[in-house]
Amino acid sequence: MINKVSRNEMRKIRHERVRSKIFGTPVVPRLCVYRSSKNISAQIIDDENGITLASASSLTLKLKNGGNKEAASKVGEAIAEACKKAGITKVVFDRGGYLYHGRVEALAESARSKGLEF
Repeated sequence: MINKVSRNEMRKIRHERVRSKIFGTPVVPRLCVYRSSKNISAQIIDDENGITLASASSLTLKLKNGGNKEAASKVGEAIAEACKKAGITKVVFDRGGYLYHGRVEALAESARSKGLEF
């Protein structure tokens, strides 16, 4: 019998593989992206101390539709602004096992355009 693995379980496997190589420090924290069908969120994480330094999501921004590229780019801008307030200029990008395409790409490009380096 064939064991079927769901799409989300495959994403988690990819995410673990990526996380084995990417690590956030206090100087260069990790920008982690989570995407659901209706919303998108991003966190700036210091893995050494295990704390979240900044976060932004389509829910906290109270966007009408959080599941499109426009919302993702607004979340990217918001996370870049939160990083500026926290004094963070450089991060490591963690796409969370998602393809660098669509909403994940829109979030990353808008964060870069607001001055975040990765």
